[in-house]
Amino acid sequence: MATLQIEVLGPGCPNCARLLAEVEKAIAEARVGASINKVEDEDAIARYGVRRTPALVIGGRVVASGIVLDASDILPFLTSA
Repeated sequence: MATLQIEVLGPGCPNCARLLAEVEKAIAEARVGASINKVEDEDAIARYGVRRTPALVIGGRVVASGIVLDASDILPFLTSA
């Protein structure tokens, strides 16, 4: 089984940290192999076309932007990726 690539995009604000924590909870609950990368570089964030952070990228696709998802909201993205 391939490792799922997940990125949390944001400048390091409290909401970014909250989203990262929720992603970690969701991964533990789903029991999937995943690699999480925190992306704070503005140019890297801009390459995704994200205008509002925090943003969540799963498998190279932006699934949320400008919102902190709960772990329960993240789970479906993990199981369908």
